Amino acid sequence: MIKNSFLVFLIILSFSLFDIQNLTAQSDTSLPDLIPYRKGDKWGFCDKNKKIIIPCKYDNVKLFSDGLARSKLNNKWGYINKEGKEVIPFKYDEVGDFSKGFALVICNKKWGFINIEGKEIITLKYDDARDIKEGLIAVKLNDKWGFIDKEGKEVIPLKYDWAGDLCEGLAAVKLNKKCGYIDKEGKEVIPLKYNEAKRFNEGLAGVGLDDKFGFINKEGKEVIAIKYDYVWDFNEGLAYVKLNEKWGFIKRRQRNYSF
Repeated sequence: MIKNSFLVFLIILSFSLFDIQNLTAQSDTSLPDLIPYRKGDKWGFCDKNKKIIIPCKYDNVKLFSDGLARSKLNNKWGYINKEGKEVIPFKYDEVGDFSKGFALVICNKKWGFINIEGKEIITLKYDDARDIKEGLIAVKLNDKWGFIDKEGKEVIPLKYDWAGDLCEGLAAVKLNKKCGYIDKEGKEVIPLKYNEAKRFNEGLAGVGLDDKFGFINKEGKEVIAIKYDYVWDFNEGLAYVKLNEKWGFIKRRQRNYSF
């Protein structure tokens, strides 16, 4: 029997971020070549030996991704390269990491995307947006969600009250207080009948109905009974669930792993 407090600790730990002391304690082979480093209340970057490579002058910095690091200066975000050159201006309210030359940015409460040269490739006009997943981006405009492609073309109409990321070819959506799933073409493949719907992971998705949760497969078949108080996604064959005020794990075949 694993105690509840220890289970909660494990979940929290899995989402924790490491500070610079944790990073430098790792082996050299696992470290990035440039590591965020704080001096006083300012941030820069050092190497594995704690030698400062990029001066500590920023309000905040993040790890490099696609050769650029999002950095904050004078309350605005921009990007620097590994030589410390500011290659994309510090003018955004929030920015995301680059992934395949593509990054989400926010300015004046409007969301859009830029490329690695800093060019706006999807107009900053959306009220909300998610990162690109499986070639499509969930976006919100005028209180409705839909999907666009990397060129900004509307692929799935903005008609839903909510939409999640595409995961394993399907996206959870909500309309008229009911949730279900659509494919990349916008076809409703699992009826909108649930109160809550999570993303697909390892072929299964958690769904909620009448304050209880279980799991369905991609055909919409209930494969793990909707009886739990809450569920998390499956990961490496296990899902963290709550039942009768107790937390534990279940396996894909619905056998209790620990309660």
